[in-house]
Amino acid sequence: MSAGPDRRVVVITGASSGIGRSAAHQLATEGAALVLAARSPETLEQVRQECLARGASEVLVRVTDVGRGDEVDALVADGTGLGEVEGVIHSAGVLAYGRFVEVPAEDFDRVLQTNVVGAANVARSALRVFEGQGRGSLVVIGSVLGKIATPYMSNYVTSKWALQGLVRALQIETRPQRDIHVTLLTPGGVDTPIYDQAGSYLGRPGHPPPPVVSPEKVAAAAVRALRKPGRDVPVGSVNWLMVTGFRLLPGVFDVLVTPMMRVLGLGRSGADVGPGNVHEPRPAGEAVHGRWPHVWG
Repeated sequence: MSAGPDRRVVVITGASSGIGRSAAHQLATEGAALVLAARSPETLEQVRQECLARGASEVLVRVTDVGRGDEVDALVADGTGLGEVEGVIHSAGVLAYGRFVEVPAEDFDRVLQTNVVGAANVARSALRVFEGQGRGSLVVIGSVLGKIATPYMSNYVTSKWALQGLVRALQIETRPQRDIHVTLLTPGGVDTPIYDQAGSYLGRPGHPPPPVVSPEKVAAAAVRALRKPGRDVPVGSVNWLMVTGFRLLPGVFDVLVTPMMRVLGLGRSGADVGPGNVHEPRPAGEAVHGRWPHVWG
């Protein structure tokens, strides 16, 4: 089926859970044609049915490991098969909790492979298509942790700082192409399953630090950015406070961040020690929301 002149064609990674799944739902209500990517074929099929029920004009799914460039190329090519690709929303990501020296090297490396190399693969494929079309919008889901640092999340923090640098470089390089845009979204704590899906080497589960925003709020910002791009779009009411403290009062920040992380960023109940979904998907835990329905920001 070819795309009509007014039909949106959007590719979404990380579409099986959290922000990516919510973005797919929101675009479906607008009648968009979607290409959805994740590692879980079972969950992707569920999301496909959800999007069709919400009014999507067409939904293709492709099992994709974003850390593999060939798989990402095939994914974006699926989008061009539906017509001109308006945008790509990159939401895929994994993490493992633990002290740096206690998280296995293979887990650390795999987080960077997914979160950093994966983002580069998606950006490379998307921008090549956009340059051929003469227009297009890439929206990358980053994190406030790409601007600050916290203990027990070194792999994720490293990946999000790298993502911040990558996106800023791409924004500068694409400036001469006035109809090609790259937007970075930087949410704080979001009520998604990523915390329960994460690897853990602390014996305690991760929690989203307050104030917690809904995945729908972040997804709505991502969808808006497809047509109204920005350089760095924060989602969360106190991100500015965390970043200001980190930059202007680093000594105070360093003293406070570990006890605050232990109280606000980790659960008190036990957690299984292991890699979580870092290496392989865990479909049973994939959903739009996590266990934190209290939305404070």
